[in-house]
Amino acid sequence: MQRRIIIASAALVAAALIAGGWWWFGSRDRASGFRTVPVKRGDLKAFISATGTIEPEELVDVGTQVGGMILSFGKDKNGKTIDYGSAVEAGMILAKIDEALSVAAVEHARAQLQQAEANKTSAEATVLPMKARLLQARQDWDRAQQLGPSEALAQSAYDQFKANFEVARANLAAAEAAVIQAQAALVQAQAGLSTALSNLGYCTIRSPVKGVIIDRRVNIGQTVVSSLSAPSLFLIAKDLRRVTVWVSVNEADIGKIYLGQPVTFFVDAYPDREFRGRVDKIRLNATMTQNVVTYIVEVDTDNEDGKLLPYLTANTRFEVGRRQNSLLVPNGALRWSPEPGQVASKARPPAPSSRRETGGPQGPGGLKARGTVWVPEGRGVRPVSVAILLTDGTLSAVEGPGLTEGLRVVLGEELEEDEADSDTGRSPLLPMKKSKGRAERKTREAPDGER
Repeated sequence: MQRRIIIASAALVAAALIAGGWWWFGSRDRASGFRTVPVKRGDLKAFISATGTIEPEELVDVGTQVGGMILSFGKDKNGKTIDYGSAVEAGMILAKIDEALSVAAVEHARAQLQQAEANKTSAEATVLPMKARLLQARQDWDRAQQLGPSEALAQSAYDQFKANFEVARANLAAAEAAVIQAQAALVQAQAGLSTALSNLGYCTIRSPVKGVIIDRRVNIGQTVVSSLSAPSLFLIAKDLRRVTVWVSVNEADIGKIYLGQPVTFFVDAYPDREFRGRVDKIRLNATMTQNVVTYIVEVDTDNEDGKLLPYLTANTRFEVGRRQNSLLVPNGALRWSPEPGQVASKARPPAPSSRRETGGPQGPGGLKARGTVWVPEGRGVRPVSVAILLTDGTLSAVEGPGLTEGLRVVLGEELEEDEADSDTGRSPLLPMKKSKGRAERKTREAPDGER
């Protein structure tokens, strides 16, 4: 019996020691159980992200001024039929339109020209006899004036000579006017022939520039009809070695865009390659879609290797800020704030995690702000006030007294691996919900296959 009592007493003592040890170690875990990261020094860039489309720097829309059926396409430099992607030179034949009607129009214009020339010759021939008749009538009228109405010249004869002279002068004027009219008709006929010949020439579609066929919009046998707007046959990119990215930028960010601003972008066709460009133009004609106002920003970039195809989607980043050799902390460290009981007794009362101040450092969104990071001290933490110089959404460049490279700052309380904070990409200026005690933490269980 006594032996059983001794064994039971020993078991109670061992249980008390185990419980006491668990409490001691657990308290120490709670006191120092903070996840920390060291302050690092490095470079930081801040960007504005937007989506754009690759566009050729200069496009030429080739149309036609005459109507008719497409008979054939031309040949490119390699002797192949003109098609999508064909390289063309200025003056190269792209297509031919049925020219039967244009040929007939040319023949009709030539016939009208010949008729006008004949009319002009006839009118000029009429002028000569009219001049002779006028000369004779003037001489008769001069003699009649010398004699005057008398016994030698009757009054009626005198009047007849005068009338003959006036009629001859009028006939000559009419003949000369007919010559002028015939000359005008000749010019008109010449213009008609020139127009007909031009229309005949338009039946052969030639490339106005050197470039690449982006789009062919007609087929052989298709009839095109010329109207007030010329039908579009081909779309030619003048030079694909230079392309432009048309980027839609939100009105909230357009104030941070400026000419010459460096831009980087990626396309899905080459996800591992970074392309670079610069802002060339900011269009002022904004568009509104569902009450969202956007502006088109043109970004110029080189395309010497031809990798950037027209109309690819580009994920662009406009560089709006840069800090070199600055102290960097994760944004999570600027958002986290302790419970009152976790603050070291000697530390000052904690300041708000972030507040706006006039004249403070400037972030990428133009927000001048200060913040607070927390440093372990004993079993608690103490605040260190910092100025936020720049943030890229994940890290922030900061400065402040007492902040040095290698100093460990608190990201949060020690949690299970599955409960680690994964939102360090949020802005440091957004408040973070205060952590709760360990008694309120949820413990995630591993899946059955991982137990």
